[in-house]
Amino acid sequence: MKKSLFLLSCFLISGSGLIAQTGYQWKTAASGGYTYKYVTNDPTKSRFYTLPNGLAVVLSENTKEPSIEYRMVVRAGSNTDPRTNTGLAHYLEHLLFKGTDKFGTMDYAKEKPLLDKIEKLYEQYHSTTDPVKRKEIYAEIDKTSGEASDYSIANEYDKMMKSIGGQSTNAHTSVEETVYNEDFPANATDKFLALQAERFRNPVFRIFHTELEAVYEEKNRGLDNDAWKVYEKMDELLYPVHNYGQQTTIGTIEHLKNPSLVEIRKYYNKYYVPNNMAVVLAGDFKADEMIKKVAAAFAYMKAKPVELYHPAPEKPLTQIQLADVNGPSAESVNIAFRGYAENTKQSMLLDLISSILANGKAGLLDINLNKQQKVLSSGAYYQQMKDYGNFVMVAQPKQGQTLQEAQQLLLQQIDLLKKGDFDGSLIKAVVANNKLSLLKSFDDNSFRVEAVTNEFVLNRAVKWDKSLNNNDEMGKITKQEVVDFANQFFKDNYVVVLKHKAEDTNILKVDKPAITPVKTNTDQVSLFTKNLLSAPSKPIEAKFLDYNKDLNLGKAGIADVVAVQNKENTLFTLAYRFDMGTWNYKMAPYAAQYLAFLSTDKYTAEEISKEFYNIACNYSFNVSNDVTTITISGLQENFDKAVNLVEHIFANCKANESALAELKNSILKARENKKLDKAAILSGLTAYAQYGAANPANYGLSNEEIKNMTSKELLYILHNINNYKHTIAYYGPETLSAFTKNIEKVHALPKEFTDAAPAQKFNYTNTAANQVYFANYDMVQSEVRWVRNGGVYDPAQAAKITLFNSYFGGGMGSVVFQSIRESQALAYSTFAVFSAPDKKEKQYAMIAYVGSQADKMNQAVAGMNELLNKLPEFPENFESSKYSSMNAIETSRITKFDIISTYFADKRKGLDHDSRMEEYAALKPMTFTDIRNFHADNVANKSYNYCIVASDKKVKTEDLQKFGTLNTLTLEQIFGY
Repeated sequence: MKKSLFLLSCFLISGSGLIAQTGYQWKTAASGGYTYKYVTNDPTKSRFYTLPNGLAVVLSENTKEPSIEYRMVVRAGSNTDPRTNTGLAHYLEHLLFKGTDKFGTMDYAKEKPLLDKIEKLYEQYHSTTDPVKRKEIYAEIDKTSGEASDYSIANEYDKMMKSIGGQSTNAHTSVEETVYNEDFPANATDKFLALQAERFRNPVFRIFHTELEAVYEEKNRGLDNDAWKVYEKMDELLYPVHNYGQQTTIGTIEHLKNPSLVEIRKYYNKYYVPNNMAVVLAGDFKADEMIKKVAAAFAYMKAKPVELYHPAPEKPLTQIQLADVNGPSAESVNIAFRGYAENTKQSMLLDLISSILANGKAGLLDINLNKQQKVLSSGAYYQQMKDYGNFVMVAQPKQGQTLQEAQQLLLQQIDLLKKGDFDGSLIKAVVANNKLSLLKSFDDNSFRVEAVTNEFVLNRAVKWDKSLNNNDEMGKITKQEVVDFANQFFKDNYVVVLKHKAEDTNILKVDKPAITPVKTNTDQVSLFTKNLLSAPSKPIEAKFLDYNKDLNLGKAGIADVVAVQNKENTLFTLAYRFDMGTWNYKMAPYAAQYLAFLSTDKYTAEEISKEFYNIACNYSFNVSNDVTTITISGLQENFDKAVNLVEHIFANCKANESALAELKNSILKARENKKLDKAAILSGLTAYAQYGAANPANYGLSNEEIKNMTSKELLYILHNINNYKHTIAYYGPETLSAFTKNIEKVHALPKEFTDAAPAQKFNYTNTAANQVYFANYDMVQSEVRWVRNGGVYDPAQAAKITLFNSYFGGGMGSVVFQSIRESQALAYSTFAVFSAPDKKEKQYAMIAYVGSQADKMNQAVAGMNELLNKLPEFPENFESSKYSSMNAIETSRITKFDIISTYFADKRKGLDHDSRMEEYAALKPMTFTDIRNFHADNVANKSYNYCIVASDKKVKTEDLQKFGTLNTLTLEQIFGY
């Protein structure tokens, strides 16, 4: 689910900044033999077509880079799942990757009888309750599936997409939608449309029981996700009638264990019809040509009557409902109100109110709770669905604070809203910031297709004009309207979900059935695929950066300046970039945190936040391990205001002892919460494996040192930051000479820079024998990561590494994914890559990963080890990986501030030119022998560090010891506190 398009707005750019446009009206036009509709002043210039069979087609031209974003949208999700077969829409999404009678198979005539038999067996399995009989039927399903796999070609769809240059094959299912997304090079349009048309023509549900196991794994991952459990409970109570709350997208365990291929086929036939679908494309094409191609490709589709989900209306909530959710992650309180249907005035008001409460700078929660550190963190948002919306407030309690106390603080902000105790100018500031955000986003093809996709799902795009106009309409809302609505809406009609750190005794995992690995036949190619890929494509010329031409290099005082002129609009981004960070000064990241709570002699901390929000500008102070940046962005007309304010803050911020005391408590609480985060624990184990006991993950101040931090120490860093050597980077409308003159006036620089303290050095481990680093965590799954250091950075290796990763384990078409997930059904998520460092002094790392059920861990480890030690050879996969790797470079266009970021990235690697040039040239002559040799030299038959996060109740110590020498680490060892 996504946030609604109530944030959409339209505007022009002129020398004076943003000029709001009015008159978003539907118009009809004809061109290229097709009639379409469009909305005047639409920044995406989208054309809305309806083909004779009812298929909606939306086209948005954007020729800035030679690629195209695509969405196939189906207005069907878990809402339309039968109550007896929840999770069905999501199952179907997975199966739409398995091919048709023309691809994904070597001989469909021989395969089909076996698939028919499997379908009948599943119907027997579905209706059988006797455990012994069910086991017998499943054994027959497993046996027949193995026979059917003699003819199937696993992941042929993904391989085709890779072969034509696709970079982001994926899909998702939500409550009201199933969406299939791709991007592809503009020169592959004909091949792409032919593939997509075939994909939806006659999908065949092959390789089902292993894919079903992947869905089981997805369910189990959800059972380990406390946030997921909170949202499910919240929706359950908000919607006692509607399917938003009565059935989940992933489905129940009982239904997952009893699937029906017959019901899935019925669902496909019912909802996957052209008058319930949309093709959305944005990118480098001519609409008149594209519509003809799309119409021809999908002309075979026949319209059918579609009855979508029309639930009985929910009765008003009249009391407070309280629920508790237990799990190992950090505590939180969630307050949810049931909102209104899409495109209603009430929903607009709730969307506005969510920003009045929380916008990251000047909202009531931002100022009254976060800025004053009354909670560890808090926020609010409005999530729009078709029939209703969720208005949600959330907070994490600070040290020593109860969930109930945090809850009351959230509700107090609602009381302030109802009393009108907020600045009415905040409404105009919300609108201005929304417009600025959209100005940055509408240039992006993925944003364009996502916006239109969401619009189609919510209202078939017939209200696109209203959505575009929404920000202007929002700007007309008065403070009194907000107050009146808040008093009418916010009553004792909400749900409170308290997330406790406690064992969840109600979790039931989906048990694994006995599965015999199926054949993937990765080296086989269907006739359809041969014909598709044999068609010629017009080459796309790669374009590389020339830093001597694409960058404007200069000086401002003693600082180097790197600039790129923005000739498109009046937006700017300014960054001061320091080559130092936490490894130079342990206190630097805490100084950055402290700054947010500090006042100056002119402004309070709250006034500073409001001032930035009022001028629609942003600033941040970020400290990483070895780089620190101060970044400012916004409209050029507010450049001086924003930069002067930032300079004033750093020069004049003053101590706030009470804020520091609260910050210390917040830091300590955040550290405790981090120990409850399994992803952070796995990351810490990885650092331990790479560097040993002293590593970047546990380098920092101790808890005692945190408690003893002083304002004087932190303010010294803030007041003197500009005295350290830094480069000034600018992307904006001013020329280099105009910018340097301007920045010299507003940015204070010393006569000479102060040298930074030497950076902490970390020694890489040499893994001479297998080691196991284990951390105990209460979870259903086990997560295993293989780690091995791979030597110091060498730019000559770039092409080999890119191609190896693409072929071996970097995507759904890789040999790792096909073996671990497709063939053996051992995991939902798996990958294996040779990871390149971001700095010339750092080392490569071979990293592999499998997240599986705990009782599959041994099989998963064995499966990955086999691939690490023996590289499968599939010529077709290699060629598609090579084409994909080259095409990714050919179609990439680095623009705007990214030119500067890429320059800095290459510079860190010791390069003075675009590193992609050598990589591209080296890819062209590369053969599989190069990849085989790379695997043999860097991956195969090596010792590895196994980083494992799992419950010691679900994995056996003796099994862990089989992998290598067992090191059970405490959280203090991992995090250093």
